[in-house]
Amino acid sequence: MKLGANSVLFGGYDLETAFKYIALSGYDGIELSAIDGMSEHLVLDRWHEIAPEVKRLAQSYNLELLAMEQPSRDPAKMEQAMQAAVEIGIPIINCGPGGKTGEPGSLEQTIDELGKLVQMAERYGVTLCVKAHVGHSVYNTPTTLKVMEAISSPSFGIDMDPSHIYRANENPVEAIAAVISRVKHVHIRDCKGRQQGPGKPEMQANGRGDIDLVGYVRVLHENGYTGPLDLEIIGAREYSVAQCCVIAAESRGHMQACLQACGAR
Repeated sequence: MKLGANSVLFGGYDLETAFKYIALSGYDGIELSAIDGMSEHLVLDRWHEIAPEVKRLAQSYNLELLAMEQPSRDPAKMEQAMQAAVEIGIPIINCGPGGKTGEPGSLEQTIDELGKLVQMAERYGVTLCVKAHVGHSVYNTPTTLKVMEAISSPSFGIDMDPSHIYRANENPVEAIAAVISRVKHVHIRDCKGRQQGPGKPEMQANGRGDIDLVGYVRVLHENGYTGPLDLEIIGAREYSVAQCCVIAAESRGHMQACLQACGAR
């Protein structure tokens, strides 16, 4: 498994700051944030001018470009994301499912939207992943399985985030085992309690919450998963660089310990 961190943790700072401190924290790679409102990192309307800088930073800081997070399912926005991914050399784009939990027809609409985006991903040669998300149409294991059944393309995968599954009142260790056959990306963070939001950024740091992340990583390892394990901490845009670094480094240590505990490193 490749340990990475989403640059959104350093969303209050420029892209080089994110690369610099994610590298100093010991990560293998980086997931670029293309999340409007949370960062000004991979701004897709300006991706042509940003792409050379991203490639320079990746080489300079020796960080593998593991993925991009672009939550929108808008076809025009997603095509920009895929064009940027091809130019920069990013293999995976992670998006959210959208829709609303329990709303009639919402899951079916999400599946239809994702199906069309996956056809686009096939043309561009990238992998599109989606994760269960609190409050959205895909929010737990049963809804994730329905998406897996409906979309069989090898250009589609599941992005698993244990904090969302935990807040859907499920056991993330059991949940990851149920969908592991199609998992191509993992967002990882901890969570204290089962409230709607993930909590303060420092409480999302791995090891601070209630989730059995050792068991979660063990299931990944035992099933031969070798893809990205990307830390995703949101809400830290107003934090100091020092605060962001503490969260990054603390989580990296916990991730390494999880891998060692299950014999993956």
